[in-house]
Amino acid sequence: MATGVRRAGRVRVGRMRFGVSTFVTDEGIAPAALGRALEERGFASLFVAEHTHIPVSRETPYPGGGDLPRVYYRTLDPIVSLTAAAVVTERLTLGTGIALVPQRDPIVFAKEIASLDLVSGGRAVLGIGGGWNREEMRDHGTDPKTRMALMRERVLAMREIWANDEAEFHGEYVDFDPMFSWPKPVRTPPVLVGGWGPKTFDRVLEYGDGWMPIAEDPARIAEGVRELRERAGRHVPVTVYATPARKEAVDALAAAEVDEILLFLPTKPADETLRRLDTMVGLITG
Repeated sequence: MATGVRRAGRVRVGRMRFGVSTFVTDEGIAPAALGRALEERGFASLFVAEHTHIPVSRETPYPGGGDLPRVYYRTLDPIVSLTAAAVVTERLTLGTGIALVPQRDPIVFAKEIASLDLVSGGRAVLGIGGGWNREEMRDHGTDPKTRMALMRERVLAMREIWANDEAEFHGEYVDFDPMFSWPKPVRTPPVLVGGWGPKTFDRVLEYGDGWMPIAEDPARIAEGVRELRERAGRHVPVTVYATPARKEAVDALAAAEVDEILLFLPTKPADETLRRLDTMVGLITG
């Protein structure tokens, strides 16, 4: 592996940035303490998962197989967690990983993300996905069959709200006449489209700013990176989510020329979390 170096307080390997993806819950390290610890160790970013709730019925199988991990039931609201981290840090990028846009009102969510971006000085990133838990999204009034079309319109509507003093949007799922909505973000928060379905790259190129796949198969991700960038005819940023903290995974993604690796951080109390972060730094810089 190439030698890792700190530049402007960031842990890097060459130009590749390193951050952390995790579930922030009521049973693990507090988000402010986590944000401070990450910045102190030179990590570039913190991306947090979300689930508003988990229906007791559990009809939809967990994509990872087996029982649904406890952390899914206990996530804090991501905007609250990221705001707590924002106020105790200066450089840490603050991302949703992923925000379940089909379960969120776009007018309210646009204000929340813009507010996070404002209070953090322009450090918000919006990682998005359609979600997998059918019962959860139905509880929000979302039809699982049309969730991707709904997500598209909600993201486009949010972009209109961020960009215009008098924003309006007229679509099949989102429809509003000219409105005033402040604050505006310091910068337009980059939208990273999660997943890897048949139309994922269409979404990235239409209304995203980058791609955020899960690190299940680094070799396959390398193929996807090449395909996406060839199709776009430009460098499309790629942030890889939930990467195992193992040298072979990091090396494979570095070879794939991704822009950022989010190492998966298990949800643990503060002392154990800090030890794991120190081990991760050793993996990157060793």
